Amino acid sequence: MDHQEHELLAGLAERYGIAPDYHDIWGKRHETSDDTRRAILSAMGVRVDTVESLRRALAELHEAPWRRACDFVRVARIDAPAGVWSARVPCLESEDRSVTIAWTIRDEAGTIVRRQEAGPNLAPDETHVVDGLRHVRVDLPLPDGLPIGYYDLSVKIVSESRQVEGGMRLIVAPSSCYLPTEFEQGQRLWGLAVQLYALRSARNWGAGDFGDLAACVEWAAKDLGAGMIGLNPLHALNNRRPYESSPYSPTSRLFLNLLYLDLEAVPDYECCPPAQQMVRDAGFQRAVAALRAGGTMDYEQVASAKRAALELLFGAFHERHLGGQDLQAADLRPATARGRTFADYVRREGEPLELFALFQALTEEMRRQHPLVTTWREWPEPYRLPGSASVAAFRVTHRARIRYHQYVQWLAEEQLGAVASRARALGMPVGLYHDLALGSDRNGSDAWAYQEVFALGSDCGCPPDDFAPQGQNWGLPPVDPVRLREQGYGFFIELLRRNLRHGGALRLDHVMSLFRLFWIPCGLPASAGAYVSYPAEDLLGILALESVRQRAVIIGEDLGTVPDGIRERLAAARVWSYRVLYFERADPDHWRMPEAWPRAAMAVVTTHDLPTLAGFWSGRDLDVRARLGLYRDEGVAQRAREGRARDKRHLAQALKESGLLPAGVSEQAAVEQPMTPELCQALHAFLARTPSWVVLANLEDLLGETEQMNVPGTVEAYANWSRKIAPDLEQMRDDARVHRLAAALRAERPLPE
Repeated sequence: MDHQEHELLAGLAERYGIAPDYHDIWGKRHETSDDTRRAILSAMGVRVDTVESLRRALAELHEAPWRRACDFVRVARIDAPAGVWSARVPCLESEDRSVTIAWTIRDEAGTIVRRQEAGPNLAPDETHVVDGLRHVRVDLPLPDGLPIGYYDLSVKIVSESRQVEGGMRLIVAPSSCYLPTEFEQGQRLWGLAVQLYALRSARNWGAGDFGDLAACVEWAAKDLGAGMIGLNPLHALNNRRPYESSPYSPTSRLFLNLLYLDLEAVPDYECCPPAQQMVRDAGFQRAVAALRAGGTMDYEQVASAKRAALELLFGAFHERHLGGQDLQAADLRPATARGRTFADYVRREGEPLELFALFQALTEEMRRQHPLVTTWREWPEPYRLPGSASVAAFRVTHRARIRYHQYVQWLAEEQLGAVASRARALGMPVGLYHDLALGSDRNGSDAWAYQEVFALGSDCGCPPDDFAPQGQNWGLPPVDPVRLREQGYGFFIELLRRNLRHGGALRLDHVMSLFRLFWIPCGLPASAGAYVSYPAEDLLGILALESVRQRAVIIGEDLGTVPDGIRERLAAARVWSYRVLYFERADPDHWRMPEAWPRAAMAVVTTHDLPTLAGFWSGRDLDVRARLGLYRDEGVAQRAREGRARDKRHLAQALKESGLLPAGVSEQAAVEQPMTPELCQALHAFLARTPSWVVLANLEDLLGETEQMNVPGTVEAYANWSRKIAPDLEQMRDDARVHRLAAALRAERPLPE
C-alpha cells in the first residue's frame, strides 16, 4: 500500500470512529493496522478496496449531511438550553434568499406541540456545493421547555427552485438516571443474586422457572430481609448446549426464554385436559424427575418438554379465548377478557414481537425443508431479509404459527411481570434486578430482524489483559454506531424499554460499550482488533430517559480496562459502578478497606465468570483451568497459585484490620483452612460495611458451592451455564448458613421501615 492510500484509509477510519491505536492493560501501545482498518470499514458497509473507492467514500461521508433536509436525530438535555437544529436545502442561484422553512414537532401521541416557520430572506449559516448544486444550511432554534420524551420533527423547505421535505427524531432527556431518594438519604440495601436456571425445586421440570423465582422472592423478602433479587439475563435462547445456552449470547435480547415458564401455573393449563394428561403420564413424570435430579441442566430435554406442553396450551387458549377463529386471519377477534388481553399485548408490542415470532416460525420451517441448514445466513436468499416479498408471503401463509410464538412470549411476560409486582408488594425497594447482555448471537433473531444496525462482518471482544494474554473474542457482532444513529437509536431504545420493564434495576454488561467497543474483524485474532467510538452523550441521555420513565436504577459493569474519565462520566449520569471484592485493591499488597469504596456502586464478592468464594479460597478454579489446559505452561499455573496464596493473606489481613476475623481464628488459620460459613460471613460483612448503596450476595456463596457457573475461554470442555446448586428451594429455607449470613447483612443494611 502506498503512502497516499494509507493516508486516505487512515483518514476515513478516523471519520468512522476507528481509533488509530490502543494501549493494553500493561501500557503497551498497539497501532491499528491498515488491514484492520479496511476490514472494519468493510464490516460497516463502506467500500474501501481501491484508492478511488476510498476517495469516493470520503466525499460521500462529507456530502451525506447535505443530501438530507435535516439530521437523523438530536438528543437534548432538559436542564440545558435546547440549542439549534440545522435545515439544509439546495438552491440554484447563489443569492437566492426566498427560502422558507416550516417545521412541526409532534409528541409520542402524535399531538402537535410546536409549529413554526422561518423566512424568507434567511441568511445561510454555511454553504456547500454538492453535485454542482449550491446548498445552504440554516440553523434554527429548538424550543425550550419540552418535557422529557421522544418527538418527531417534520420540516418542509421551499425555495424558488426546489421543495424539500424531511424529518428528525428529537429526544429530550433528563440529565441523569433515576435514583431513589432513599439512597441519597443514606439508605443501603443488600440483595440475593441467583442464576435462575440453576434453582432446584420439588416442582420444576429440571430448570429453575418463574414459579421458583416467585418462591425465592417470598423467602428473600419475608425471611431474609433482602431488598432485591439479582438475576442472570433472561433473554431468549435456542436452549442447546454447548453453543446456544449462554445467557450472554442470546438469539434475542428483546424477548424472554421459554425455559423459565412455569407451565402448570398458566391459566390455560386448568382448562386443557390434554396438557394435564401429558403431565400426569407416568413416563413424563419419570423423565421430569430425572431432569430434576441431574447435577447439570439438560437444556434440550427441558425445552422439548415445555414446547410439547405449550403446543397443547395454545390449542386450548385458541378454542376458549379466541373462539376457534381462523388464526390465518390478519386481525385477532378475541372471545373473552383473557383473549382481549392477548390481543392488546400483540398490538402493543407491535413490529418487534411480530419479527421475533416470524423468525421463530421461519426457523422451524427452514429446518423442515433444509435440515442441514443451521443459520439464517444459509437460508434460501429470499428469506434472509425481513422486508423481502418472500418473507411477506410467509407472514400471510404462516400467521397461525406466528400467533403461537407471540402467545409464548405473552405467557412469559405475564409470569415475570407478576413476580416483579409481588416483589414490590412485599416491600422490596428495588425488587428484581435484571442483566442486559452486551450483544446477541449473529445467527439469532436480533441479527436477522435488525441486520441494518449490526456489523455482521466483525466480532467484539477485548484486547490482551491478565486473564486473556491474547485478547478475547466474544463472538458477538457489534452494533454499528453510524447506522444506529441513522435509525434514530430505535434498536437501543427498544432494548432498554424491554429490559427495564419488569424490575427496579438493570445491569449493563460491559458498560464501556456506550463509549467505545473493541472490534475484531472476522477471521483475525483478537490482538488485531481496534476500538470504535460510540456517541456516548446521546446513549447516556437515552439511558437516563428510559431509566427515569421506568423508575429503575442503572448499574454499569465497569470491569477490565476502563479508560480515564469514563467512571467519572458514568457517575455524573448516575450510572452506578460495579465493584468486585476480588479486584478492589488499594495497591498490590493491600485490599481496599470498606470506607474507601464508592457510594454509587453495587458491591459483590464475585461474578458468574469468576470463582465462587469457596472455589476461590480452595483454588478450585486454578485446578480446573490447569486441567483444561488454559495455562500456557506449568510455570504460569504455579505463579497463579502463588498469587492466590498472597491474595488470601491480604484479604485475611484486611478482615483483621476491620475487626471481622471470626472469633478464635488467626490470619494464618483463615488462610490455611477451607472456606467456612463464619469466614464467608466475615467477608460479606466486610462488603456490608462499605458505603456502596447495594451489596449483592451470590446464592452459591451462601451455600458454600465450589464450582463456578462459567469458565471464560471454554465452550465444550466445561459445563458452562448448566450447573445447578446442590440443595433445592425447600431445603434452603431451613439452611442455617443462609439465615446467619442474611442476619449479618440485615444488621448492617436493614430494610426501611
